[in-house]
Amino acid sequence: MTIEESDVRGVLRRVTDDLVGRPTLLDDVRRGGRRRLLRRRAVLAAVCAAVVAVPVGGALHLADDGTAVEVASPLFDEPTRGDLAGDEAYLRQVRQAWRQQARDAGFDGDDPHVDWAGDPHVVWAGETPAGPAAYVAQRAAVTHQVWQPAADRTIGYAAFVEPTADGPRVMTLEIVTDAADGNSSAVLLGPRRDVLVVRDAGHPVEFSPTFRYAADGRIERTFQPVAFRDGAAVLSVPPQRGRVTVALVRRPVSATTAVHIANAADVLFADRKASPQPRSVTYTLPGADRVWGDTPAAQVGRDVFATDALAAYVDHGGTHRAGGSPSLTVYGAAPDGRQLLLKTIQYDDDPARAIALLAHGGAPFQPVASGFIDWTAPLPVRLRLPDGQGALVVAEGAALSYRIGAGRWHDAGRGAALLPADATEVRVTAAGGTVTTVRVDS
Repeated sequence: MTIEESDVRGVLRRVTDDLVGRPTLLDDVRRGGRRRLLRRRAVLAAVCAAVVAVPVGGALHLADDGTAVEVASPLFDEPTRGDLAGDEAYLRQVRQAWRQQARDAGFDGDDPHVDWAGDPHVVWAGETPAGPAAYVAQRAAVTHQVWQPAADRTIGYAAFVEPTADGPRVMTLEIVTDAADGNSSAVLLGPRRDVLVVRDAGHPVEFSPTFRYAADGRIERTFQPVAFRDGAAVLSVPPQRGRVTVALVRRPVSATTAVHIANAADVLFADRKASPQPRSVTYTLPGADRVWGDTPAAQVGRDVFATDALAAYVDHGGTHRAGGSPSLTVYGAAPDGRQLLLKTIQYDDDPARAIALLAHGGAPFQPVASGFIDWTAPLPVRLRLPDGQGALVVAEGAALSYRIGAGRWHDAGRGAALLPADATEVRVTAAGGTVTTVRVDS
């Protein structure tokens, strides 16, 4: 039995009627192998209602009709952990808040796809500098196949519970499946979102409080092990307001080992405004077809974003909005016959970064030059390639020409160009007629 689209839409409508996602959301997610997205609160809300899975580490036995006969899982069956595990008054408040949230969201038994089984189980309850907090899970009475990962089935629901002036408040409900990697094993608490609670899901986790950029645009982070105690870790972090600087990962660090923060979207989109949709700008330089063929975009998806080619420039474990600068791609051919590719990455309101990569046909791409982009400058991109392969320059919409020393000017096309290695100056004629000469040999 599978969940029909109309059923999922009905659930989403009840729990996210105040949220609006872009019509391009699905395409964005499909393109978003690089973890630089999280465009809107609707991303997490939609994922929570249809895709998000929390690892349960147990066994599920299904009857022929798809109902759950037995679910053995630490998430549902182990005793409550945390220093408030014995505080029955608080646990009672948490369970009451859970039931009220279920009623308010329409998860009250009227919808067969979200029917509960048994009572809500407080997995962890503890004191934090922001006040008492908890994590709750409850079995589903009927199991259903989820959209992704394939063959996984819903066996329950879970959520963090945060402190408020009116008592415990249950945060976004997430689906629990039988055999999937999960997200939202952490949450930011407090008015300034400066308390980070990380749930002990049974695997080592590392934490980075801040991140910064190197001069060439590479990401610099320092990670330290998270020390769990009695089911969770409670960490003091810099205030997370408007952007999320912390990162949580399982080792080895990669795009698939991030430990997601349940309310990261609330921090990124506190003003409820959509993240800007970057405008796509693509240039194909003369001669690129000799090394790329007719479908360079397909090769980029396979050989760049599906590999570690850009790993040093991607904030694995971090959570960011997309920036508003153009998303720039340049395809070209290096003088020695290698494929030349330029890509840009931008997080939040930080400056965009340009990364030039080279590869022999079929070989992995390697980053060879990088730097920050100043889109207000006459020549926003100016990267000198190694091994005498030239200088890659980009000025959107501008006519470009170059010269060597005091020699004559040579036409270099419009928008983007790969200049000879011995070029010393480039002349940029903007669309409005302004002419600027920029040295490229520095």
